[in-house]
Amino acid sequence: MYLILPGNKAKNVWLIIISLLFYAFGEPITVFLMVFSVLVNYILARLIAAKANKKLWLVLSVVFDLGILCVFKYAGFFTETINAVLPVDLPVPQIRLPIGISFFTFQILSYVIDVYRDNSVVQKSFLNVLLYISLFPQLIAGPIVKYYDIAQQINGRKLTVSDAAYGVRRFIIGLSKKVLIANTVGAASDAMFALSQQDMSMPTCWLGAIAYTLQIYYDFSGYSDMAIGLGHMLGFSFKENFNYPYTAESMQDFWRRWHISLSSWFKEYLYIPLGGNRKGKFRTAINKIIVFFFTGLWHGANMTFVVWGLLHGLFLMLESYKAIPLEKIKFKPLKHLYTMLVVIVTFVVFRAENLSKAGVFIAKMFTGISISAASLTAFSKQLSPLFIAVMILAVLLSAPLVGTIRKKLISAKHGEALVEYGS
Repeated sequence: MYLILPGNKAKNVWLIIISLLFYAFGEPITVFLMVFSVLVNYILARLIAAKANKKLWLVLSVVFDLGILCVFKYAGFFTETINAVLPVDLPVPQIRLPIGISFFTFQILSYVIDVYRDNSVVQKSFLNVLLYISLFPQLIAGPIVKYYDIAQQINGRKLTVSDAAYGVRRFIIGLSKKVLIANTVGAASDAMFALSQQDMSMPTCWLGAIAYTLQIYYDFSGYSDMAIGLGHMLGFSFKENFNYPYTAESMQDFWRRWHISLSSWFKEYLYIPLGGNRKGKFRTAINKIIVFFFTGLWHGANMTFVVWGLLHGLFLMLESYKAIPLEKIKFKPLKHLYTMLVVIVTFVVFRAENLSKAGVFIAKMFTGISISAASLTAFSKQLSPLFIAVMILAVLLSAPLVGTIRKKLISAKHGEALVEYGS
């Protein structure tokens, strides 16, 4: 249907219909919340573009969007935190979390803030704004698409055979990452994290931590690949979301490569408006703490996510202020080992049900020398030939080895062709 329909306007209407049906398949009620949210922000953006009281309309938009996010995602978490800190027993609201609300809320904010910064980018068509927010490839799992990156593509894109073919290949890669790698290593990770404290040991905890580190990368980057591939199949070009983060040689390098759409969103719409690094070292440190607090909180309504974000922020600051003198380390594998150690250990905090379990798990990673029969059985049970093969494959593919080999082969072929042509 998409290919048959003439012109981008007709294609856009079709995409909106399909995207809303797609979202309604998982969210039959809250699909109306998303559409209502888009409508409110569309109106506020038009008011901002009119230049009268534009700061007021921007503040209303931010309060409205973050208010919806807080009610649906964080109301229970905030209530539980208040009950834990204060001598009160407030009823905890049981509100179902709409799929993808964090992603489409940030995209809506991106649109309104972009209009505030440049009135000329405002969309007069409500349907175009609705398409930008609801476009199904990236609606529920990202990447977060900033409005100005896609504004020209809404009505001006062109679909070519080569783009569509690349999209199909990219989608297959993403689906393979998810189904073949992430699901396989994820099963082992789940089994290790499900062990009781008595059955945990150094081998089981390290196996679980490494397996989860690979699982979350292939899970998330796989979804991003599928979204980018689907986008190309429809004529859209979304920016990359991962760039081999497990090859990083510092935590700063890691965040230049990991979940790029999120880190760049926070940098552009929170860190820089807070002052960035322009107001002295102390203020820069505070700004980074704020950014990584919200980076962690964005991932989920649990203190484990908040602590994970703050730990990453801490290591970034330690690197920035030379407390961890990476520039003095000339042996690159040592830098990589440090980075991966921080990433793996902090992902335990991210994965654990609560901070107490995270603490026990990490302690066992470094002190769990005694190995019980149950621990040994649980560990050996996971080491099937399939799991070992997938783990090796996952480690190899986390580095750009395939791309490097491909380039060398292409270069060699071109060299042979030139020799033949010359002869």
